Amino acid sequence: MTHAATAIARPRGPGGPGRRRLRWRSAAPAAAVMLLCMAPLASATDGAAEGHPPVHGAAPLYVSDYADNDVLRVPPGGGEPTTVAADGLTRPTGMVLDASGDLYIADTGNNRVVRVPGDGGPQTVVPTTGLSRPIGLALDTAGTLYIADSFNDRVVKVPADGSGQVTVPTTGLLHPNGLALDGAGNLFVADFVNDRVVRIPADGGPQTTVPTTGLSQPTGLAFDRHGDLYVSDSGNDRVVRLPAGGGPQRTVPVTGLNSPYGLAFDPAGTLFVADFNNDRVVALPVRGGQRTLPVAGLHTPAGLAVPQPGRDAY
Repeated sequence: MTHAATAIARPRGPGGPGRRRLRWRSAAPAAAVMLLCMAPLASATDGAAEGHPPVHGAAPLYVSDYADNDVLRVPPGGGEPTTVAADGLTRPTGMVLDASGDLYIADTGNNRVVRVPGDGGPQTVVPTTGLSRPIGLALDTAGTLYIADSFNDRVVKVPADGSGQVTVPTTGLLHPNGLALDGAGNLFVADFVNDRVVRIPADGGPQTTVPTTGLSQPTGLAFDRHGDLYVSDSGNDRVVRLPAGGGPQRTVPVTGLNSPYGLAFDPAGTLFVADFNNDRVVALPVRGGQRTLPVAGLHTPAGLAVPQPGRDAY
């Protein structure tokens, strides 16, 4: 199938010069990752917002730097980031950490997922078949890895027991992006081109569409400790919250976003947002307020990951 797109000029905004974003025609679906490929670089954002020091939790934050082909580790409490020892990355996006502190990275440009052990062992490639522009990653409690295989319009899973890759039964996905698992093991998928989020039950029941209002090009997904689902609504430059109890959708109070991408929560409940076109990561503490993490030289952050409580990863 031929992929086609219509480029739409974006107005000048607080994040800097006007951007151009791809709006995909429904008759010719194209890859979610092309949103990243076509995005120009912006200058780094200065320090913390409103003159306050940056806020960080008691765990390191991992950030995939899409333009610079590397992954950075921001230490607990902030400070100088270090580069994760990952070899040969091209356009890294989604990430996830397992209970042992091993970091999985969607090496999008190389059509693979790599695993960087937390104990300093050698990097390995996750055994998969036929991936094309993988983006979102998620891990369940059994160690099964879920991969949004974007250009193939599917989600695959790689069981921890080594039994081999399996395609997750889904219907009508068009370039899936972010993935997240709730506490019951249900899989949620940001269906980028279809402007929706879908839910695939852990028990094998039928796929459903999560009730949302006005989503445009959803990317990152994350659950907070209360079970509320957060969605990077990248086409609308915002993050929305969907309450676990089915209450009304809310817009998260954060200003100046420009194509938000990955989301992550730290153990203290702080929400981190990869503000892709503003070259920054924004922190939203539970107590309120908005801060920009001081990460020097960051360009186009895409994926975020935080270790599980009690696990510092390397």
